[in-house]
Amino acid sequence: MIINVKIGLRLFCKPLVFQVPRFPAFLPTGVRTFSETRFNMAAAKDLLSFVDASPTPFHVVAKAESVLETAGFKQLNERDVWKGQVQVGGKYFYHRNRSTLVAFAVGDKYVPGNEFKVIGAHTDSPVLKVKPVSNRTSNGYLQVGVECYGGGLWHTWFDRDLTLAGCVIIEKEGAFTRELVNLKRPLLRVPNLCIHLQSSEERSSFTVNKENHLQPILAMVESTLNQKDEGQHSSVLLELLAGELGVQVDQIKDMELTLTDTQPGATWGPKNEFLSSPRLDNQVHCFTGLSALLEHSKDLSNDTGVSMLACFDHEEIGSDSAQGAGSPVMSDGLSRVLGCFDSSDETLKITIRNSFMISADVAHAIHPNYSEKHEKKHQPKLNQGTVIKTNSNQRYATNSETGFLLRELARRAVVPVQEFVVRNDCPCGSTIGPIVSAKTGIRTVDLGIASLSMHSIRETIGCDDIETNIRLFSTFYSGFGELDKSCSFN
Repeated sequence: MIINVKIGLRLFCKPLVFQVPRFPAFLPTGVRTFSETRFNMAAAKDLLSFVDASPTPFHVVAKAESVLETAGFKQLNERDVWKGQVQVGGKYFYHRNRSTLVAFAVGDKYVPGNEFKVIGAHTDSPVLKVKPVSNRTSNGYLQVGVECYGGGLWHTWFDRDLTLAGCVIIEKEGAFTRELVNLKRPLLRVPNLCIHLQSSEERSSFTVNKENHLQPILAMVESTLNQKDEGQHSSVLLELLAGELGVQVDQIKDMELTLTDTQPGATWGPKNEFLSSPRLDNQVHCFTGLSALLEHSKDLSNDTGVSMLACFDHEEIGSDSAQGAGSPVMSDGLSRVLGCFDSSDETLKITIRNSFMISADVAHAIHPNYSEKHEKKHQPKLNQGTVIKTNSNQRYATNSETGFLLRELARRAVVPVQEFVVRNDCPCGSTIGPIVSAKTGIRTVDLGIASLSMHSIRETIGCDDIETNIRLFSTFYSGFGELDKSCSFN
């Protein structure tokens, strides 16, 4: 049986309609019956536009806020009193540090104590960041001192056309503002050492000294360059930033800059079934979570809860910061929104027990050249559905209850899901899931779109998985409350 499914993505495209077979009730979860179907590419193209416009967490938040405002969401300020501003049927967002974003919609049928439905993702990725004192020269080259942020596959940063993006604090008429910058054109490069200067041993086991080998070249040191150019940052770098921002060099007071690849993302393959881009870990779930929230918030008439998207900074380095998942951001969001309707501690505790979070972060797809790295019964593939991630040692927060609820939502959404458990002899990454769950007590499931080359400068996912992930998240927002009430697990 075939049904029509309509998804209204309001990021960059018109609503799209495609056909998928209905899952028989007896079909095992994760078995795909539409392997020959090719979905509309609109969501993949929208994702590429989103990521290309978001070279840093600051840009992710700015882009999302622009889209939210267009959809009628109202901005809140954490320094203000929210009571009186947040209403039933309202749509809101706020940021912390301009690098963490929380957006939410209050259902028309919401009453205090009802469920918060949260999708959690993260805005940051492994990158090279400009050091506070970046000015350096070596053998006639002007370089930029950088620091490794997170656990990147640093060898993939060699021989790429790199540029700079981030935020800059500037002074204007005695006041200070923080401006976003993205220089876009190729400006820097980390060149490989030529083959003839490497021994056979060096070539066969390429290793990177993160302090010595990753410092990019910016320019040649010119004979006319002031030899006393010994500030924190070179005059060349400062002049580039000043020109981009339309200010004078002496107006620049501080900066937080990231190196980023200038090559845009792309779809590829005979049927354009694959998508490769920088920063898919984890901007893809910032995008799919945002798409689902926008779709759901168009009609809140039957919603009994609060639908929330939380995109945190600093996941790649452990989440312990004022704006990371280890901070009070999540608990503050719950208590402050609830406090606009009921400020009692008892109602807060009831709310937490009724709530649920999806921790969304990319998953490990099986690699055809390294298949021995996957456990034989848990080998996620691209374009075969969202991956549920389980780890008994609590590297992921999934348990029998949360895993079941997610699988049931997938069945109702008519989308496939896959399973992942790491091999016993391999290390396991972690996510924001266990962190938020432990700090708030919210039931949590860990999942993500399957990917190849995780933490490379250029990662790969399947285009079909973008569509089905959005549909899964939309069904979570619209259907979790009713599903949860049908369960008697307590």
